[in-house]
Amino acid sequence: MERDDWIAVCAHQLQRQWRTVDPDQLDEVAADLWRDPRLRAMAPAEAAVAWLAPVAHPPRRPEIAERRMGER
Repeated sequence: MERDDWIAVCAHQLQRQWRTVDPDQLDEVAADLWRDPRLRAMAPAEAAVAWLAPVAHPPRRPEIAERRMGER
């Protein structure tokens, strides 16, 4: 995939995760990710998900959140 296409697809995936971030900034982040050989070897959407993984939180089940709040 060409560089510009990879960056566009990656930025789109980032935007799906970070809806409040300016799209121009997401293009810059995607370009930074493209510079990383490990991430560039992945599909662009996969690279975005991998890069976001350390800060991504799976949604909590409501009963777990309620139990934790009651434990305080």
